[in-house]
Amino acid sequence: MDAATVRPPEALEKYRSVLDETMRAIVPQEPRGLYDMLRYHLGWVDEKGAPVEGASAGKALRPTLCFLTCEALGAPCAHAATAAATLELVHNFSLVHDDIQDGDKERRGRPTVWSLWGVGRGVWAGNAMRVVADRALASGSPPMAQRKQAALLLTRAYLEMIEGQYQDLEFEGRGEITTGEYLEMISRKTGALILCAVELGAMAAEWDGRDGGALRLWGIHLGRAFQVRDDILGIWGNPTVTGKPIGNDIRRKKKTFPVVLAYERAQGAAKHALLEAYGSPELSEAQVERVLDVLEELEVGTASQALVERETEQALESLQRVGPLLFPWAHGQMVQLTEFLAHRDR
Repeated sequence: MDAATVRPPEALEKYRSVLDETMRAIVPQEPRGLYDMLRYHLGWVDEKGAPVEGASAGKALRPTLCFLTCEALGAPCAHAATAAATLELVHNFSLVHDDIQDGDKERRGRPTVWSLWGVGRGVWAGNAMRVVADRALASGSPPMAQRKQAALLLTRAYLEMIEGQYQDLEFEGRGEITTGEYLEMISRKTGALILCAVELGAMAAEWDGRDGGALRLWGIHLGRAFQVRDDILGIWGNPTVTGKPIGNDIRRKKKTFPVVLAYERAQGAAKHALLEAYGSPELSEAQVERVLDVLEELEVGTASQALVERETEQALESLQRVGPLLFPWAHGQMVQLTEFLAHRDR
């Protein structure tokens, strides 16, 4: 199945309004200077604090998974609203810090928080985003009766996310990383919150836990497939769709899955080219082109997508196991979302 045959599922837009309403209720109004930075990052206001209409708010994948899991298990999506909103806030806390870490001056077509207000304020804006999320989940109202357990799940997940982010940074300074090490890292950096979204959705539905292992496996395999597909797009994504040039992650010397796999496969001149490029303080365009040639020679793009397909297939097999317990519409959306994420172009 290719990208042309996979349509975005309805679920990616279905929950936007309830998510937005819940998040706006959670983010405080005062002090304006601090919380306007949060609202700016979330796309609600411009840099002067004036409301913005129709701004991009990202994929909202994690809250969508939370809402969808809740509905699939027979509860109204409103039961998962607080949990879904906190997941999106925690994810955005990581993005604010990611932009600082990577020196990115633009996100979603606008200047990043730190590039407008400085690194110090950017760090505190990210921290505030996370604490606001914690507080909202801890003080949520029924039907999420298990608030303490939900807070523990979320705390565990974003600690794993932070551990994964640290490993990712550490990998940048290492010569070689195994694909096994890389997959373990992304299971934390990206996979932890995706799995947590599924778990919180099930908790919001007050599910009895039947075939819970299969549902968790769906989240685990989905997280891996999502990140490796992201890695592919970071190198070979269509610039007119992603807004970034071919080889963008190579220029940034990011050791994503295709590069890690290339290190494992390369020998002779190809290995020398990789070591020279990633050992340089900054890559020249000629080095970027040479690395792209090496990746093409070693067919790591094809192999990376093959891994995405395997993880996707395992995710779908897990869904099939739990499928009889799920509402048909939501189950169908879970399948469509899984397939869409494996072939998305942005």
